[in-house]
Amino acid sequence: MSRIDETMTFIPVRIAVLTVSDSRSPDEDRSGQVLVDRALAAGHQIADRALLPDERDRIADRLRRWIADPEIDVVISTGGTGLTGRDVTVEAHRDVYEKEIEAFGTVFTMISMDKIGTSAVQSRATGGVAGGTYLFALPGSPGACKDAWDGILSLQLDIRHRPCNFVEIMPRLTEHQRRK
Repeated sequence: MSRIDETMTFIPVRIAVLTVSDSRSPDEDRSGQVLVDRALAAGHQIADRALLPDERDRIADRLRRWIADPEIDVVISTGGTGLTGRDVTVEAHRDVYEKEIEAFGTVFTMISMDKIGTSAVQSRATGGVAGGTYLFALPGSPGACKDAWDGILSLQLDIRHRPCNFVEIMPRLTEHQRRK
């Protein structure tokens, strides 16, 4: 069963938060603020924050810049994961992934089913890895961000979480680049 090993020391990760929206201003970004607030409350650091319109190339470019930044361990985006024509965040994430974390979307859907029933099928939440950086794309609602953080990310971004977590394997995410 999942648990926190209190005998271990917590290690904060450095998180960048991206809100994707054609209609929100930074002052109206409730979903991004949920992620910032929860990450800080958990003891993590906010390395950067941005708001971009639903434009695939701009989103992918921002993700690439953050992946290349050694001061960022995790990128969490919110918005643009739906089914409409302007929802391109998932495609932008997949443009940069080296590996997709397929189970992230599945687990998110399971958590969402408990909250919103079959409407959960409309979300395309995704996770992946590129350049040693974790990337997660969440829906644009504050509730979905709370569900993803509370149900998945708060645990997987805590090195004390057992039986395993994302933080403990961070040093190995780029090992394929070191082998020659």
